Amino acid sequence: MSKLEELINELCPDGAQYRSVGELCTIQTGSQLNKETLKNDGEYPVYNGGINPSGYHDGFNTEANTIAISQGGASAGFVNWVDVPFFAGAHCYTIKNVSEQILNRYLYFCLKNGQDNIQNSKHGAGIPGLNSQAIKTLRIPLPPLPVQREIVRILDNFTELTAELTAELTARKKQYEYYRNYLLTFEDFATLATLSLKDRQTDRQTVRWVTLGEVLKIKNGRDYKGYADGSVPVYGTGGVITHIDTYAYDKPSVLIPRKGSIEKLYYVDIPFWTVDTIFYTEIHTDMVVPKFVYYYLQMVHLEDLNTAGGVPSLTQSVLNKIAFPLPPIEEQERIVAILDRFDALCNDLTTGLPAEIEARRKQYEYYRDKLLTFKEAKA
Repeated sequence: MSKLEELINELCPDGAQYRSVGELCTIQTGSQLNKETLKNDGEYPVYNGGINPSGYHDGFNTEANTIAISQGGASAGFVNWVDVPFFAGAHCYTIKNVSEQILNRYLYFCLKNGQDNIQNSKHGAGIPGLNSQAIKTLRIPLPPLPVQREIVRILDNFTELTAELTAELTARKKQYEYYRNYLLTFEDFATLATLSLKDRQTDRQTVRWVTLGEVLKIKNGRDYKGYADGSVPVYGTGGVITHIDTYAYDKPSVLIPRKGSIEKLYYVDIPFWTVDTIFYTEIHTDMVVPKFVYYYLQMVHLEDLNTAGGVPSLTQSVLNKIAFPLPPIEEQERIVAILDRFDALCNDLTTGLPAEIEARRKQYEYYRDKLLTFKEAKA
C-alpha cells in the first residue's frame, strides 16, 4: 500500500468534501501596462492573455509562486504556475487561496486538471474572453492537508521529470545546430570532423562551390481543389493541410515556403502535392543528396533573403543564386547520416526526446486526474 493510500484510509476513508474555488480563494485582475513600457530584456516577465510572457518590465505586481490564468485571447483559460515575481497585465487573472484548508500548489493542480472546463467557458465571437465566474464555480476536492501534500509531492515529481527532459531536448537541439553548422561550413577547414565515427581526411579541393540553381530546379505549387480525397499529403507553408488522390512529384524533395514562414523547410520522400505558397524542388541526385540540400538550407537562414516589406516572401531568382557546396557524394551521405541521428533525437515524435516528453505528459495528466478524483463525502 502506498503512502497516499495509507493517508486516505486514515484521514478520509469516506471521501473528500468538495468546495467551489470561489469559496477558497480570491481572483484578481492584473493592471494595464502600456506597450511602450514592455521590454525584451526586462527583469520581470509580464503575463497577459497568452501562455508565455508577452514581454518584460522593470517592476512587478505579483509575488512568485502564484497561479495565473489567461483572461483573454485564444489561450483564455490557460492555467499557469509562475515561480518568479511577475507583472500581471490587464488580461491576466491571479489566484490566491485565502483558506488554510488548501495548499496553493494543490490548488494549482486542481485548476490545471479543470483547465478544459474553464477554457470551454470562453465567450465572444472575436477575441475570446473568460469571466471569472467560470473559475469561481469550479468545484474541487478538499482532502486533509497531509493528503494534499502527498498528492503535490507525487505530481511535482512528474513535472520535474518532464522539465528535465525538456531541458535535455533544448541542450540537444543546440548541440545539433552546432554540429550541423560545423559539418556544413567548408570555407576555412581542410579536415571534416566527425562525431563518434572514425576521422576521415577530406581534400579541400574536392569541395566545389556552385549555385543552388545548378543542383536543383525550383517548381511552383498549384491549387489542389478539384481533386478527390486520398492519401497524398498536400503541403502549404504551415505543413500538411489535407490529402488528395494525386501527386505533383514523387521523388525526394525539399519544400521551401514562398510566402509566410519562409524559414520553415520540409523534407519529403513520398509522393506529395504543394499549393502556390510553397515551392518544391526537383533535385539532381547525380550531383547532390536531397537530404544534404535540406540540412544545408536550414543553415542558410532563408528569412534573411526576404524580398517583401509586408508578408515575408522568397523568389526563385533569389533562391537560385544561393552559393552551395558540393563535397563528394559519399561525404554528403556521411554528413547526412550524422545529422539524421541528431534530428531523430531532437524531433522524432515516435523515437526521440519529443516522444519521451509526450509520453511523460500523458502519464502526468492521467495520474493527476486519478489523484484528484475523490468520492464526495457526505456533509
